[in-house]
Amino acid sequence: MKFNWLKKLGPGLLFAGAAIGVSHLVQSTRAGADFGFGLLWALIIIHIVKYPFFQFGPRYATATGESLLDGYKRLGKPVLIAYFIVTFATMFTIQAAVTIVTAGLAANLFGITTNPVIWSIIITVICFLLLILGKYKLLDNLMKIIIVTLTLSTIIAVVVAVFKNENPVSFTQILPKGSVEVGFLIAFLGWMPAPLDVSVWQSLWAIEKQKEVGTEFNTKQSIFDFNIGFFATLFLGICFLALGALVMFNSGETFSGSAIKFSNQLISLYTHNLGENMHVFIGIAAFTTMFSTTITTLDASPRAMTKTVDLLTKKSYKKMYWFWISFLAIGTIFILIFFMSKMGSLIKIATILSFLTAPFFAILNFILISSKHTPKKWRPSLGLKILSWGGILFLIGFSIWYLSIL
Repeated sequence: MKFNWLKKLGPGLLFAGAAIGVSHLVQSTRAGADFGFGLLWALIIIHIVKYPFFQFGPRYATATGESLLDGYKRLGKPVLIAYFIVTFATMFTIQAAVTIVTAGLAANLFGITTNPVIWSIIITVICFLLLILGKYKLLDNLMKIIIVTLTLSTIIAVVVAVFKNENPVSFTQILPKGSVEVGFLIAFLGWMPAPLDVSVWQSLWAIEKQKEVGTEFNTKQSIFDFNIGFFATLFLGICFLALGALVMFNSGETFSGSAIKFSNQLISLYTHNLGENMHVFIGIAAFTTMFSTTITTLDASPRAMTKTVDLLTKKSYKKMYWFWISFLAIGTIFILIFFMSKMGSLIKIATILSFLTAPFFAILNFILISSKHTPKKWRPSLGLKILSWGGILFLIGFSIWYLSIL
């Protein structure tokens, strides 16, 4: 039986689901609100810089039949242990951060209660049950619906914003100055479109897709699939930046640190400027953005930790995924109930670790894809190698710059 092109898509859309979250809804919108279209250069450049290292995930997986984690073990057990430590140190905080933003949007869109912890528990339980009952196949199919819904609702919002805008639009590019503006730029670059360890998730999803459809999902198809998801994240990043620039720039609005208040401000500001009839489109776009991130991260970290434990212990544990997803769900709820006031500090620590490990993942992925472990046919071309070396230098310089202003 021949699969149509949509059925062949999978891991690339999961990448989009994981990437299009806080970085887009919050950071891209704020970039547009604070700088207009002035940081468009940063959005495009960081996608170019990170592109090869994300792409190497599904490329390596489908070319070799093993995940990047298997490859990391080939480079030495300490590398795999370092990955385990970094992931364990950040996964609970990252999951709590994306869940609380999703909860704020759910409260705004559905009402019922404005308590973000209650909504966080509801969302976590829903995602948990969807993943346990439906496993990868349900996540794969669900993400196609979510990304299509997100894309259509966002495009509608942008088109309306363009036609309603009466102010002159400037595309003059800006290099932020001052510690606050530079700090925002670094955070924007660090989380856009996603931290580089998402490339590991990509490789695991690619392996799962191969199990589902067999040889239909080969290396050529996996790269095409990844490109669809990756360029969707770039396109939607530009859309959210445009919404911020067209609707919020020079509005004088100051965003609240509260998830509920932030989502209220975000949606009300959009609907005030675009019309009350846009409330549903903005609400759906925002909620699907964050729900997709919440469910994909809840699947990906446990999947990665399960594989890491299997490789470190040289054993395969049948219920290990169940253990890690349950552990992550319970840990997330625990953090939101007892450490809500410390979320800012916890997120800062997770952010620093994500920033500083970016060169680590970039170098490892490049070494693996260029090594004897990858079939010669699928090793990177000269152009991709040059882009990779440039990206590694950029990420190292970026990390040093970040440390210098901490």
